[in-house]
Amino acid sequence: MTAQTPANPNHQIPMLDRSREMHLLHEALARAQMEERLREAELQRRAAHVRAARKMKRRAEVASLRARRALALAVMQ
Repeated sequence: MTAQTPANPNHQIPMLDRSREMHLLHEALARAQMEERLREAELQRRAAHVRAARKMKRRAEVASLRARRALALAVMQ
């Protein structure tokens, strides 16, 4: 068996370059998509943290108001 070489040995190189470029483009796209997902996840975590902090603040304000009312009632009696 003999290896057949193409008539023009440089014929295969542009195809390999294009294939490599496509592979690199796909890698870059996948990397960009992953970075975008990570950014979105971080934003969602921050938003959840802010929501939880606001909820705790509201609960503390309500508890403070109840305590003031209870104290006012105790003082008046």
